[in-house]
Amino acid sequence: MKLVNSAATMTRRLVFGLVIAGFVGSLLSGCGEPPVQNRSVYMLIDTSGTYTQQLDKAEKIMNYLLATLGSGDSLALARIDSASFSEKDIVAKATFDERPSTANDQKRLFQHRMQKFITAIERGSAHTDITGGVLQAVDFLNETGADEKYVLIFSDLEEDLPEGHVRNFPIDVEGIEVVALNVTKLTQDNIDPRDYENRLEEWQSRVIDGGGRWRVLNDLERMDRLIALR
Repeated sequence: MKLVNSAATMTRRLVFGLVIAGFVGSLLSGCGEPPVQNRSVYMLIDTSGTYTQQLDKAEKIMNYLLATLGSGDSLALARIDSASFSEKDIVAKATFDERPSTANDQKRLFQHRMQKFITAIERGSAHTDITGGVLQAVDFLNETGADEKYVLIFSDLEEDLPEGHVRNFPIDVEGIEVVALNVTKLTQDNIDPRDYENRLEEWQSRVIDGGGRWRVLNDLERMDRLIALR
């Protein structure tokens, strides 16, 4: 009888041990899977002067982002004009819902607002406040709490401020990747190509000094390099 009880006890202990081992194993395997990284993207579109002729390219970029970003990701589109440090310059913004059908509705509304904005532009703004737009972008990105944050600047990077506007101070872009897109060459760049290189170098220095990462992407056929893919 004692042998039977002893065998039964050992069997129960063995089963219990296997259950615990399986549970711990599942926890460890779950820990090995990297968590989903939420992404937040803020795209600034230059609406000054002749750069408005480039807006069809900006629309293609936004359509790519709408197709690429998923549930939990955030996206915003804003204009760069004479005074860009304002929520009024945000054309559309959304954090996409976990439910696919709701997220698709959000994307359709976003696309509608984007197309309405682009169609309504008749002439460019008189000045170009890129820094103000970047500061507004940083506020939005940090509020989303995303793991990966991007500011996309669709511009020739020529800042032209109204009289009295102050922007020559450090910018805090800690943990943010700033990507300059479609940086076109101006007429004076053809006279002295160093002007073009100087604009790129100045913005690169401001971003890196502010704790951010800097990239230039002029080849819009390679939009797969725009943001990190899941």
